[in-house]
Amino acid sequence: MKKNILVPFDGSKNATEALHLAINMAKLMQEKIVILNIQPSFQTMHTKMFFSDTTIRDYQEQLFRETVADAEEILRNAGVEYDLKLRIGDAKEQVCLEATGDNPTQDGCAITGIRMIIMGSRGMNPVVGGVLGSVSYGVVNAAPCPITIVPFSCGK
Repeated sequence: MKKNILVPFDGSKNATEALHLAINMAKLMQEKIVILNIQPSFQTMHTKMFFSDTTIRDYQEQLFRETVADAEEILRNAGVEYDLKLRIGDAKEQVCLEATGDNPTQDGCAITGIRMIIMGSRGMNPVVGGVLGSVSYGVVNAAPCPITIVPFSCGK
């Protein structure tokens, strides 16, 4: 059964570094990369008053397309097989659900086709301090399969 490499992607430098590592691994193992972008739900009392569900969804899809455009260009140039996926909600939860194929009762990623998760150590959120960002820290503690955390290399 063919396995895939899941790369959560938010457009940050760390996510781009993780993508480059995933490309190298995908070429070595002849596997597909799944780029996962998670957008916030925007489901608050105020947004529901002023915006339709369709408008919110269109905005989320626009943000998705803008965020993954650079990743898609890198993947096309690398010549690896890939899928682009959009999920809505809490980033840590959505990464783990994607890894388990939306079935958190499964044992690990063996059944779903996700071999591993490769992600950046920090994302776009400047508020959270520390070595790991809140999403990468949460995924490390909850993911059902192996994870590689990739720091941004300042020397590049």
